Amino acid sequence: MSGETTWPPSHSAGYPAAMAARRRSPRAKKRSFAIRRWRESKAVRRTRAAEIVRRLRELYPEAAAELDYRNPFQFLIAVILSAQTTDVTVNRVTPELFRRYPTPHALAAAPQLEVEEVIRQTGFFRSKARAIRETAAQLIHDFDGEVPRTMPELLRLRGVARKTANVVLGEAFGIPSGVVVDTHVKRLAQRLGLSRATDPVKIERDLTDTLDQDDWIFAGIAVIWHGRRVCDARKPDCDGCVLNDICPSSTAPVRPAKSPFQAVRA
Repeated sequence: MSGETTWPPSHSAGYPAAMAARRRSPRAKKRSFAIRRWRESKAVRRTRAAEIVRRLRELYPEAAAELDYRNPFQFLIAVILSAQTTDVTVNRVTPELFRRYPTPHALAAAPQLEVEEVIRQTGFFRSKARAIRETAAQLIHDFDGEVPRTMPELLRLRGVARKTANVVLGEAFGIPSGVVVDTHVKRLAQRLGLSRATDPVKIERDLTDTLDQDDWIFAGIAVIWHGRRVCDARKPDCDGCVLNDICPSSTAPVRPAKSPFQAVRA
């Protein structure tokens, strides 16, 4: 057609190729916070991990899941809904959800479209509505309407993986089944030099090998709190962090060149 304008008019037909090259250039890459590590024996790392937990206990003595709930059933459903969204968003929808459907029987019998509408703000609301309704039905049929208290049983439920099961067992029942590994724990475990892994299952294995079992529940939640409040993904507040002198990735001036616990022997 006459009068058509080629976009962008100042570029030739090679424009797409030029843009592709620019995207591949080092300048186009996002800068990420550098992860550094100290050479440590397992004993040294365990000692440092214990000090990390001790300081986090002082900083967050009331650390707990930030989801609102009244019983294990409500907590399980809230955790399932929290995938790919914030606890604040989940807490906005669960009061109405549990007002309408306070028990597994009520939720299992609820119309799919009605549940979708109630939880729409959480995102992926169709699949989440199906998951929590099916989970409620499984609780009725397989567990007499009660939330199970073992990892294998929880993993049988729709929408429940290890992270969800660890959160439920630890928060609702006080059972240290493992360490919760979400995006914050994954990030901080690497920055703190407690794991080199990127796979959540391997990170959890590293953490359970490094931390005392009595600390598993608290450590998972406290690290999440610290990741949200201090150790941001892009701009961690190293200068204001209580762990800055025992974190190998810290950019604070107090960070030593070697592990401050080197005197400990395996």
